[in-house]
Amino acid sequence: MPGIIYKKWLAVMLAFMALFLTSCGEKESERGKLIMVTNATFPPYEFYQGSRIVGIDADMVREIAKRNNLELVIEDMAFDSVIAAVQTGKADVAASGITVTEDRKKQIDFTTSYVKADQVIIVRKDSDIVGPESMRGKRIGVQHGTTGDMYVTENLQEPERFQDGALAVASLVTGKIHAVVLDSAPAEEHVARNKGIRILPMALVSEEYAMAVSKSRPELLAMINRTMAEMKADGTMDAIWARYLDKDGKPLAVPAVEAEEDKGMWARLADSFEVNFVKDDRWHYLVDGFLVTIEISACAVLMGLCIGFLVAVVRSAHDQTGRYKVLNFLCHIYLTVVRGTPVVVQLLIIYFVIFGSVDVSKVLVAIVAFGVNSGAYVAEIIRSGIMAVDSGQMEAGRSLGLSYGTTMRSVILPQAFKNVLPALGNEFIVLLKETSVCGYIALQDLTKGGDIIRSQTYDAFLPLIAVALTYLVVVVCLSQLLKKLENSLKKNER
Repeated sequence: MPGIIYKKWLAVMLAFMALFLTSCGEKESERGKLIMVTNATFPPYEFYQGSRIVGIDADMVREIAKRNNLELVIEDMAFDSVIAAVQTGKADVAASGITVTEDRKKQIDFTTSYVKADQVIIVRKDSDIVGPESMRGKRIGVQHGTTGDMYVTENLQEPERFQDGALAVASLVTGKIHAVVLDSAPAEEHVARNKGIRILPMALVSEEYAMAVSKSRPELLAMINRTMAEMKADGTMDAIWARYLDKDGKPLAVPAVEAEEDKGMWARLADSFEVNFVKDDRWHYLVDGFLVTIEISACAVLMGLCIGFLVAVVRSAHDQTGRYKVLNFLCHIYLTVVRGTPVVVQLLIIYFVIFGSVDVSKVLVAIVAFGVNSGAYVAEIIRSGIMAVDSGQMEAGRSLGLSYGTTMRSVILPQAFKNVLPALGNEFIVLLKETSVCGYIALQDLTKGGDIIRSQTYDAFLPLIAVALTYLVVVVCLSQLLKKLENSLKKNER
């Protein structure tokens, strides 16, 4: 049995190393590239136009890369991850309407500031809110990690934090919250696209935007600042701004969403379907994201099964024989740590800390994170199944001259598998849904695909419903397959 255990552990480790090595050779290929991270839900600074990320920030960095003979790579991730991506070397520069603050200066270097902006209050047109004091005690929405978040927290109260400004505004439009504090330019975009909301004629606080660069990259900082000075001198900077804002700072070419009294519900739904999925082939975001979700889930399931099986065998063998104390101790630590921390935190630690200095495929990072997380739960499921098998089964096998390993493999595990199959199926379903947090590391999974559509159309209903229905269909199909497998196993017992 010890030989079997060690061989399986070795096989898993070798397989992991092979995957790791195949994904690591990206460091050399990244030469000649400028990697920018952003949160592309912040028009007019960064947003999707088809499959391309455009906006003031994106166009500026694109021009910087062009003038320095660099290929630009833009990665879209959660706003509160962009600075971490620069700090850990995952990206060269972060440009996402980032406000220059003293606290942030301690962590990263900022380029020359390129715009001054204001934090403003968005309310419904029938709202009685007239200023910051009248917001006290009301539900205030902000984008998590932004200056608006900091202002409301420090000066008013704990806000309701949303992943992006569009979700906060959608909550305002539907009456879930009373106000939204947001940067002035994106606020203008949202008000232009949504009937029934307005911006109060005051600025809460002024701020300056700049790009973020790692403190270990002074040469990159100097290059960006030099190029920005050139762009400002030759008028390129003004031309970029003119693409998205008029002379008064209002967004250009933003169609307002007006209520259409002459259309029925089904007609409006059909129009919304066309805008969200048909126009510009936006359905591709869901399809591509779905394929990434399936890839991550399938590989993570296999990895979780391998880890879980090995840990379960070690733990159950220790419980039954008292052997493998060291391995059992290590397995206990693994189970405690993994089951005691959220999967999204594990994903960020693996990406920014464990693989912080290595260029690794984000898909591989996600597979490792979810596989390791799932393995802890699978291990306890399998162990409970093994321990549920009557001890007389093991004694009978040993009395027939079978070794411990043979008895476990041929007698105990088949019975345990039948007992834990429903629980394993539930764990696989949970794993599938947990992959929805991949957007934190700039992976375009199914949920992120819906977010991209939502950021383009400013419509939360259909994109979110489409994502939910996709997950639901997959879960129902998996449940039916598991049910058929259970029935098949029951028939074989007769």
